[in-house]
Formats: sequence, structure tokens, C-alpha cells
Amino acid sequence: MWNLLIQPVSDLIGKVVDKVAPDAGMAEKLKFEITQALIHSDDQSLKQQANVIMAEANGESWLQRNWRPLVMLNFAGLVTAHWLGYTPPNLPNNQVLALLDIVKVGLGGYVLGRSAEKVMKEYKK
Repeated sequence: MWNLLIQPVSDLIGKVVDKVAPDAGMAEKLKFEITQALIHSDDQSLKQQANVIMAEANGESWLQRNWRPLVMLNFAGLVTAHWLGYTPPNLPNNQVLALLDIVKVGLGGYVLGRSAEKVMKEYKK
């Protein structure tokens, strides 16, 4: 999520730097360094998230390795049950949408985890 904020934050900081920097060359240098720091911060965050997922994937316990996929399968089953009409008729629409949001976030995390796993394999080579 932080990566979605890098550009707007960088643009906002760039406007402030343009107003306070003594000359255009100094302003460009400051904006470049700030943008680099934001990108580096985001990179570190992604690496930490990937390390957590890798530690779980390489864990000793079957449950430790598989709890995320099991939870996501459960949510996917709930979504499927709703589509097939196996949910209470008085289930509010906002709860259904919240469930779909959880599935979207989970799938995004799964894709990120798989990508991190593939990158780490290539990085180790």
C-alpha cells in the first residue's frame, strides 16, 4: 500500500522543496534524494514482508506453512456459498462486500508472496 503513496507524497514534498530551495539545481537534487529515500523505505518494507512469508513457508509445522492458504480457501468457500445461495437471506450487502475485500487482499498477498519466493530463488543463485 505504501508504494501507492510514494508518487503523491513525492509530488507534495517536491512542491515544498521548490518553494524553499535557493535554486533550481538544489531543488532537483533534494527532490531526487527524497524520492530515493521513499523508494528505499518501500523496498525495505517489501523485503520484510517477503521474509515473514518465506519464514512461514519454510517452517517446520504443516500448519505454519499452510495457514494462509487454508484461510483463503475458507473465504473463497464462503464467497462461493454466497453465490450459490447457501447464505442467510438477511445477510447485509456490506458484509458480503467486506468478505470480497478480504479475498482480494488475500489474493494480492498470495501473489506478492509467490513473487517474493521466485525473486528470492533467483537472488540466491
